[in-house]
Amino acid sequence: MLVQKLQYGMSLIKTNSIPNNHLLIQIPTTAFRCGFSTSSAVNNANVKAIPATGERLGIRRNARFSELNDADIDMFRAILSENSATAVLTDAADVASFNEDWTRKYRGSSRVVLKPKTAQQVSQILKYANSRSLAVTTQGGNTGLVGGSVPVFDEIVLSTSNMNKILNFDEMAGILTAQAGCILESLDVWLAEKGYIMPLDLGAKGTCQIGGNVATNAGGLRFLRYGSLHGTVLNLEVVKADGTIMNLGQPLRKDNTGYDLKHLFIGSEGTLGVITSISILTPRKPTAVNVAVLALPNFEAVQKTFNLARKSLTEILSAFEFWDAACAKLVHKHITNSRNPFDSSTTPPPFYVLIETSGSSVEHDTEKLSAFLDTVFTESIAIDGVLAESDTQRSQLWAFRESIPEACAKDGKGGNLKYDISVPVAQMYDVVNVLRDRLASRGLYDPIDKAGEIREGSVVGFGHFGDGNLHLNITGANWDTAVDQAVEPFVYEWVQKNHGSISAEHGLGVMKAPYIGYSKSPEAVATMHSIKALFDPKGILNPYKYLSSQ
Repeated sequence: MLVQKLQYGMSLIKTNSIPNNHLLIQIPTTAFRCGFSTSSAVNNANVKAIPATGERLGIRRNARFSELNDADIDMFRAILSENSATAVLTDAADVASFNEDWTRKYRGSSRVVLKPKTAQQVSQILKYANSRSLAVTTQGGNTGLVGGSVPVFDEIVLSTSNMNKILNFDEMAGILTAQAGCILESLDVWLAEKGYIMPLDLGAKGTCQIGGNVATNAGGLRFLRYGSLHGTVLNLEVVKADGTIMNLGQPLRKDNTGYDLKHLFIGSEGTLGVITSISILTPRKPTAVNVAVLALPNFEAVQKTFNLARKSLTEILSAFEFWDAACAKLVHKHITNSRNPFDSSTTPPPFYVLIETSGSSVEHDTEKLSAFLDTVFTESIAIDGVLAESDTQRSQLWAFRESIPEACAKDGKGGNLKYDISVPVAQMYDVVNVLRDRLASRGLYDPIDKAGEIREGSVVGFGHFGDGNLHLNITGANWDTAVDQAVEPFVYEWVQKNHGSISAEHGLGVMKAPYIGYSKSPEAVATMHSIKALFDPKGILNPYKYLSSQ
């Protein structure tokens, strides 16, 4: 029996719903849940132009790559002749959005965007590009955060957006085969009608594509329950730089024949080949889902709550997300119609956690969650909490969490540094405090004004607590280049010292390529270069990224 009643009269026993004036956040009217957009609201006429990536990062165009000419464009039109008017984009206005990332940090100067529909067309494009030494950047939904999906210079953009067909679904085994350009949310909706779900869920699910997800080894909100794409992707079809189409196996859960080459391409960020289709194992859709948000007094309480959740909820625990008070303030400041789930007249709690359970028995799951919440409150681990009692309320709780990246982007009008790191859970939040102190000691960070509100900038932490993945954001209304110098490479040095990874799920792209040595040994990096040379001898695939000396 739940003893401590949750905020707004909500509990597992009572059925009072959250009053309408206390909704956390209205469900976005966009196609995707979190309100995230690759054409973010921070993009407007008053925002200054994005500097060219190569110029900003001091990268020089590699002279071994040829420059695109009219004959090349004619060849691509011939390859894509079936619908060349929409499959070969050369008008500057049409190409512009493919040259920029949604964070407005990276900009290339590609002259052409190619939109094939089949692996055979991709093969012809790459075979020709390789013969001409024309560099190619593959782009899916362009939702990345490290500049991996936009050209650095004049690379050809190969967009997978027209490769959007579901090829097969084995309903008995739950194995889905789809082209690389299928949007993640579309796949999830399609599967839901058959009683299944995708094994990954991202804030950008309404825009990101499954090929890009696999190419970056995206983690996301379901990682705690279903694990990495290395465990759920069963087969890949890829096209090498020379145009060779490779089917790397069969859509089977067990196949113990030879080297499992698909793992080289999962997380390779388009540097070894172009992924054209994916076979992935999909889990059954849970029929009993609960979501609660708890307010906690300190980070130690976050750790205690997680340990208790793993012990008490075990097999039904599907997500454990956390964010700090600074994140909550940014959401309230920048996201329209956001609401504080707790009493706004009191000091905001230092930390929040979102806990989701997913199972097949409402009675069983309710009993376990009730016992867990009972312990959390009777032992005074949590300060307050809300429990969703409908699908709408569950979506609202998730929407608040998923709005944090957009809120950070809007707050960083002057600049926004985003870091995606993985560290042991016990040290997960330490780097936030370390960076606040480091910036404050240099006179670069003064977050509190007399009214107790964030003023010129913020250092915030949120992420997937269950797998030790912290999203560290540093925002500023008035940016000073001294901030960049104080943060990099210090943050990577801190991660290395604490036995972490400089990229948990966002990849390396152009942003982190120079820093791979902080997470991988020289011997490992040398082996990666050898693999790159084997699959792409001319280095035409996504150059200047992933491995710093490309």
